[in-house]
Amino acid sequence: MSLSCSDCFSDLLCGEDSSSLSGDLPDCSSDLESLAYIEESIAGFIEDERNFVPGFDYVSRFRSHSLDASAREESVAWILKVQAYYGFQPLTAYLSVNYLDRFLYSRRLPQANGWPLQLLSVACLSLAAKMEEPLVPSLLDLQVEGPKFIFEPKTIRRMELLVLGVLDWRLRSITPFSFIAFFAYKLDSSGSLIGYLISRATQIILSNIQEASFLEYWPSCIAAAAILCAANEIPKLSLVDPERVESWCDGLSKEKIISCYQLMQEITVDNNRRKPPRHFPQLRVTIRGRVKSAGSSSSSSSSSSSFKRRKLNNCLWVDDDKGNDD
Repeated sequence: MSLSCSDCFSDLLCGEDSSSLSGDLPDCSSDLESLAYIEESIAGFIEDERNFVPGFDYVSRFRSHSLDASAREESVAWILKVQAYYGFQPLTAYLSVNYLDRFLYSRRLPQANGWPLQLLSVACLSLAAKMEEPLVPSLLDLQVEGPKFIFEPKTIRRMELLVLGVLDWRLRSITPFSFIAFFAYKLDSSGSLIGYLISRATQIILSNIQEASFLEYWPSCIAAAAILCAANEIPKLSLVDPERVESWCDGLSKEKIISCYQLMQEITVDNNRRKPPRHFPQLRVTIRGRVKSAGSSSSSSSSSSSFKRRKLNNCLWVDDDKGNDD
């Protein structure tokens, strides 16, 4: 059964980046008009996405070891564990990492046994959950899945304010999820495979989010590469030519997309060889559902971690980036 383009993208336009669109969707007299409106909106996202990513030299800081790639990977891994634990949306996890990277690009953390980065991770996840989830755990219950440190709620709230200030309160980021429904429709205008393409592309995006190498690619590029990887697993679409992706929308870079696509394939193949299959939570790209209630179990699980935990009260650094406690 075929779907109209307005059916495919109503959730994309209304829910993904509402601050970029004023008012409700117009009454389109035809699918052609609706598609033109959507393409214009997607082109606007592509033009604005540079404002919601770290600077171009961010990746080079990891390569030069100015920033610790393994520490970032550990923080992102923890965010994904908590996302799976509570059944948060994939967008919540991606936004958390986006906030973390944008903060690290603008502000240097003190070297203090790893707790500043853990505190930043908790604050970024908390902010993202407040942006996207209908139900959000308490700040103490959010600290599950084996964190090395447990922070007081007032300490996390102070860190949230610091993050908001550094990000200039720009939390409604443009992400790969702003594009994947549109790109899936470009590959399958009949709509019969769009659900699979979106679901599989979402898995691919989350499975690669820990890799610092992807930080040199913008959200639209990552989304296009993920859709191509998903299509490659479907016999009907496996012969799609990556060279033609540039025609999907104005502003796309063919060279960047192909480079990201090749890197994504290499890492996916390598992960499949070396690692057991990763469990992904139920994917909810455009439809929100209830989050799993943690209750008292999350509190008890947080106390049984094999890590040595330390409660840090009012631990926050001053603007000169010194690691002294207040």
